[in-house]
Amino acid sequence: MPESEGETVNRRKNLIAWVSLGVSLVALGLKYAAWAVSGSIALKSDALETVINVAAAIGGLWAIHLAERPADDNHTYGHYKAEYLSAIIESAMVLVTALLIAREAYEGFVHPQNVDAPWLGLVLNGVATAVNLAWGLTMLRIGRRIRSPALVAGGQHVLSDVWTGFGLVAGLALIPLTGWHWLDPTIAALIAVNVLRVGWEMLRQSVSGLMDEAPDSAILSRLNEVIAEKAVGALEAHDIRIREVGAITFIEFHLVVPGTMTVAVVHDICDRIEAGLRNALGRCVINIHVEPEHKAKDSGIVLAHATRCY
Repeated sequence: MPESEGETVNRRKNLIAWVSLGVSLVALGLKYAAWAVSGSIALKSDALETVINVAAAIGGLWAIHLAERPADDNHTYGHYKAEYLSAIIESAMVLVTALLIAREAYEGFVHPQNVDAPWLGLVLNGVATAVNLAWGLTMLRIGRRIRSPALVAGGQHVLSDVWTGFGLVAGLALIPLTGWHWLDPTIAALIAVNVLRVGWEMLRQSVSGLMDEAPDSAILSRLNEVIAEKAVGALEAHDIRIREVGAITFIEFHLVVPGTMTVAVVHDICDRIEAGLRNALGRCVINIHVEPEHKAKDSGIVLAHATRCY
């Protein structure tokens, strides 16, 4: 029996989540070694952030597994929002990490230390940064394509680590050349600010998803076009509502039809609309409430000659 679209997406999510965990562990090992050989506060801060990457990858696996579960008596709309919960938890962990890194930076200013073997530490950290760059871009691209909040949040988190790594390597390379040891805690402080910024943005996006924020105007426009094109025989569509939960789009609206139209004909119209919406928007849960013509509203999509949209 061939795999459904939903099963294919879920399998891909699971694969990405497992690979993400493996990449995070490799990066953590490299960054821990970089800190161990150098004693740099900035490198320690970077390693500390990567610990959160590992925890986030584990949380992402849990969320994706839970989101795959079908609807049940307690969750009649399914478990799709588990990915948003995972993204919010990851955002909170990122914010806590920023505070811990800031504390390390403060200790570095108060009790400055020399950085030992900086070049070896920078090489190890640079390798970890390159690994994270390749994987972060992959996660972000795939997460956006399959509309996975957990993968998008994970990709954003990993890429924040990359930009931090680039700045860290460039800054610490100046220490043996200039003797400016204050650069070490300064870079750590900048890492904290960047991590705080990324964590806040991740939190904002995740809360928007949980609050059922409307999608962008392009999606709404496309939805209206499909209804106008496919509702041949109907008179109007109004009270259109749409929300996105991960890879699933929930759509509901009222469809006004002539009072003399048979149930069979109305059913065919609804089938055409549903097929058109799924073809245009992907996986959808659609609820169409059919009404007689005296229920028409001026604010709806008027289907003149069944195809034109005003």
